[in-house]
Amino acid sequence: MIFEELAVGPLSVNCFVIGCETSREGIIVDPGGNLELIKQAVQKHGLKISSIINTHGHFDHIGANCGAVAAFGARLLIHQADAYLLGKVAEVASMYGMSGENSPEPDDYLVDGMEIAFGGYHLQVLHTPGHTHGGCCLYIEQADMVITGDTLFADSIGRTDLPGGSHEQLLDSVRTRLFTLPDSVIAYPGHGPETTIGHEKSCNPYF
Repeated sequence: MIFEELAVGPLSVNCFVIGCETSREGIIVDPGGNLELIKQAVQKHGLKISSIINTHGHFDHIGANCGAVAAFGARLLIHQADAYLLGKVAEVASMYGMSGENSPEPDDYLVDGMEIAFGGYHLQVLHTPGHTHGGCCLYIEQADMVITGDTLFADSIGRTDLPGGSHEQLLDSVRTRLFTLPDSVIAYPGHGPETTIGHEKSCNPYF
């Protein structure tokens, strides 16, 4: 599997360019900014992007949606509960002294248990509310990995003091949706370094 992680945007969001080495079909997860960097990674691997997926709707994770959809002609997916945030990128970014471009509407909604194929691979959507109502993680069993967005970080969890956040709900999501995965699964969060499910079960101070 082709897998490239890029730190993008002013808040260093982890954006993932993932593809099938045989078919060259690929996906992009959380294009938060630096569209040219993302385009370079796609071109380097010769990928045809079929889906752009947002783990949740915060502006730092969706800031380059508009440019990415235009550049790659791919469908845009986000959970329905966070779709309202797509049109608020510029407004919310300005509250933090930053600029942003509003996102197009989604082509489809992420649903818990949904499978998204790209070439010979597929990912499973895990709805993990708590950081936002529509937060989702993306589990690729074939690669023993899960993209956790801002639900779970290395030795930490996502903040829950923003609109739509719930500390209790986030803890429940991690326990029931992520900690039930094999310990060997590598977790790639929305910010910071990767970790493993086993490490977080044993060492995360929130649990």
